[in-house]
Amino acid sequence: MPQYTPQELATHLKDGLLSFPVTAFTADLRVDEQAYREHLHWQARQGAAGLFAAGGTGEGFSLSPEENTQVITMAVQEASGVIPVLGSAGGSTHQAVQNAKAAEAAGCEGLLLLPPYLTECDQTGLMAHVDAVCSATSIGVIVYNRGNAIYSAETVARLAEKHPNFIGFKDATGDIEAVTRVVATAGDRLFYLGGLPTAETFALPMLQLGMSTYSSAMYNFVPEFALEFYADVRRLDRTAVTEKLNRFVLPYLEIRDRVKGYGVSIVKGGLKAVGRDAGPVRPPLQDLTAVDIQDLSALIDAAGIRPRAESAAPAAV
Repeated sequence: MPQYTPQELATHLKDGLLSFPVTAFTADLRVDEQAYREHLHWQARQGAAGLFAAGGTGEGFSLSPEENTQVITMAVQEASGVIPVLGSAGGSTHQAVQNAKAAEAAGCEGLLLLPPYLTECDQTGLMAHVDAVCSATSIGVIVYNRGNAIYSAETVARLAEKHPNFIGFKDATGDIEAVTRVVATAGDRLFYLGGLPTAETFALPMLQLGMSTYSSAMYNFVPEFALEFYADVRRLDRTAVTEKLNRFVLPYLEIRDRVKGYGVSIVKGGLKAVGRDAGPVRPPLQDLTAVDIQDLSALIDAAGIRPRAESAAPAAV
């Protein structure tokens, strides 16, 4: 049974940092339950406002429907009562509906609706896609505005009017005019979060557009730094934000940009660099090279942001 109504969830999430925990895999690319539980236990207790299981950073696109259910269920078991857990829905509309039902059954508080698989979408099709998912569940639904799922302000407003459990709009386009139209049209009916990779780079300007929070991938391996950065953004402390950008974020982007797909891979590389290995990424992504890991580890140390040493808490069984 959810602890939050959809609107209570939106109110909670909009004023805190959000994160998408990686999904741990074994060397032969199976879901590593023990490593994943340990990572979730640690992430849930560092201070974020919500965890999105099986999302983009969690390589949700590589998970089978059965694995999606397995992953979100473990997330609820490890974090429920400590921090809200949201599931993810992707693929075809049929699959997304099944993901949504599984998320609610597992005890998730909400759901991130990822873009449909591959096909091009117009507004009528996107409206039907979100309509089907929102109708299939009573938990809060957040749409992800990116790729082939670009929602117009009119579509967002119509969905918000029809579905009380449609609560959020996550943007990864950076299209200022389009986002402004959405925020101006839907107003306080929704909450808005940034989803551009790496979100810290865009956090301050996107805040001015009404995006009070964002999803931080680096929270996976340097949570204290990620939380401090978010606090600086919310205080509109441009000097502190700029200092942190130069000290870590921008050099981090230089490593990320060495290979396509490193936006996810570098997060697992960061975990390896800080001694919390979550295993490899699944193809078609590729792991950081040994040199990349060395460079990232050296950057973490030079920035002085290596997480506090502490033993991993026992995972639930």
